[in-house]
Amino acid sequence: MNDVFSVIKKPCLTEKGSILQEDHNQIVIKVDPRANKIEIKDALEKLFNVKVAKVRTANMHGKKKRVGKHIGYTSNWKKAVVTLEEGHKIDFRENL
Repeated sequence: MNDVFSVIKKPCLTEKGSILQEDHNQIVIKVDPRANKIEIKDALEKLFNVKVAKVRTANMHGKKKRVGKHIGYTSNWKKAVVTLEEGHKIDFRENL
């Protein structure tokens, strides 16, 4: 993947993600399912000018959803939990 904007989709602004960010200096983001850990690390360092210590990824399966009598599934997606170096910080909630 050549473009850093195609690797990182959006932040996961959840309660668990907020706790990880405050206590452990980790952020949770949705990424492209084809992206690997090295591409995720490089994209974050270029976009936000931070140092990344560790990247953990997980493939999340889509949930079953029902609308009326029709049953379908939401899309599968990939989640990355990124640990930042000490002294570096990204705050997605400050611009909300």
